[in-house]
Amino acid sequence: MFVQDLTPLGSLGLSALVAVLPLATVLVLLGAVRMRAHHAALIGLAVALVVGVAAFGMPVVQAVSGALQGAAFGLWPIMWIVVNALWIYRLTVRTGHFDVLRRSFGRISDDPRIQALIIAFCFGALMEALAGFGAPVAISAVMLVAVGFHPVKAAVVALVANTAPVAFGAMGTPVVTLAQVTGLPLEQVSSIVGRQTPLLALVVPLLLVLIVDGRRGLKDTWLPALVCGVAFGLVQFLASNFVSPQLADIGAALAGAAALVALPQTRRPVPEGVRIGTGGAASADTPPEDARGDVVKAYLPYVLIIVIFSVAVLPPVKKLLDKATWKFHWPGLNVAAPNGKPVSGNTFSLPFLNTGGTLVLLAGLLTAAVLAVPAGGAAGEWLATVRELRFAILTVTGVLALAYVMNLSGQTSTIGTFIAAAGAGLAFLSPVLGWFGVAVSGSDTSANALFGALQVTAAHQTGLPADLLAAANSSGGVLGKMVSPQNLTIACVAANLPGEEGKLLRKVLPWSVGLLLVMCLIVWGQSTALSWMLP
Repeated sequence: MFVQDLTPLGSLGLSALVAVLPLATVLVLLGAVRMRAHHAALIGLAVALVVGVAAFGMPVVQAVSGALQGAAFGLWPIMWIVVNALWIYRLTVRTGHFDVLRRSFGRISDDPRIQALIIAFCFGALMEALAGFGAPVAISAVMLVAVGFHPVKAAVVALVANTAPVAFGAMGTPVVTLAQVTGLPLEQVSSIVGRQTPLLALVVPLLLVLIVDGRRGLKDTWLPALVCGVAFGLVQFLASNFVSPQLADIGAALAGAAALVALPQTRRPVPEGVRIGTGGAASADTPPEDARGDVVKAYLPYVLIIVIFSVAVLPPVKKLLDKATWKFHWPGLNVAAPNGKPVSGNTFSLPFLNTGGTLVLLAGLLTAAVLAVPAGGAAGEWLATVRELRFAILTVTGVLALAYVMNLSGQTSTIGTFIAAAGAGLAFLSPVLGWFGVAVSGSDTSANALFGALQVTAAHQTGLPADLLAAANSSGGVLGKMVSPQNLTIACVAANLPGEEGKLLRKVLPWSVGLLLVMCLIVWGQSTALSWMLP
């Protein structure tokens, strides 16, 4: 048995400094050296293995086995979702129905700033609520490019938009996981997160119109952006506090979209030059009217996704699907936490049916049938999707392998323990811990599993509210999504920007850090003068 040591170099600070080297390597190679993402991920993995073995004393066989488990998780469920989500897109392009969908969005509003709110913020939030794990970024970026956005701008908008809904994404999985690992009541954790992330929802739509069209965009469309954010944030707050965390994002996404559609300013004529500014081609021609049946078919794949995911979370159906799950001890792993108890990473679960990718695959099969795509053609499109994603698959498996080595060797816990030792400043820094966890793993659920219990322990040591710091882990984590190498790669693939992960990182990092600072101030305020905000 390998027992993790949080201070293998004798000093917690020095051990944490060495432990951060793998992630720092990836971010520097992407952002400064501008290396291709799959190369950066593999080099970062090599650094993680060296640090894990040489500095943290993890046996070589266990370190390699942990890396293989991380790569397996990268393939299933993460890339399994992304492949099938992009496959559905390819099917709709093949049949021409994606153009119908694009024209339909254009009739709601041909203003790209409003389209960014509808597609990236509202529709992306709905995809986050149902699927998560990269699917919202992939689908939103593809749709934005289709309506005329420059690929880089489409990717940045999709990444920045994928923040406010993340804590309640995948039917509330991150907050449910947080409650499980901390032992805190789900209702308590959900209610506090629901008093933090809705504040982001007020800001993010304004940022999106600023990103799309600069100061002019903010000046022209601040009201629709604010109305959308208020509707989203209000419903997310109400649902997470008084209804169910599983339904928070579904209700919020629909409320935000409904508020936009109902607002008269949404349908104002687009000022000259706005569309050119987004990278799309300006056109004075009126788009052709599509037959009602074609419009229905264009929306059908996404309606199917919503229906299938909604049915899958019903308790009897979920129980049935969960039976097709293979849970086993991962070969070669025997790792214990510093307290001597085996870590959960020793086991691995393969949910064959109750996983987002399989449910999206079912929606894709039904889509192919409804759109009359021959079986051979549908299979060919699926294989073409895998071929197109080959470097993204390598990147994501490399990043997840790195994350698992850092987690299992104790590197991540050492960094977390170092940050948690901040004493009275912990209320301000606790969201940073969640941000770091998501930046490494690409998942708010994983970050909560990693650091949730640590936040509670540190809270007890410093006298701060345990439920506040646990919630802050999840709320801060949502802002690490946009800088996660995994999500950067997914955005690049969706927007057809091969090897541009470093460019995207440089564009989204200021937004990620700026919003993180806002969240740090919110949590610090809630621990002091704004304590009245807590339940």
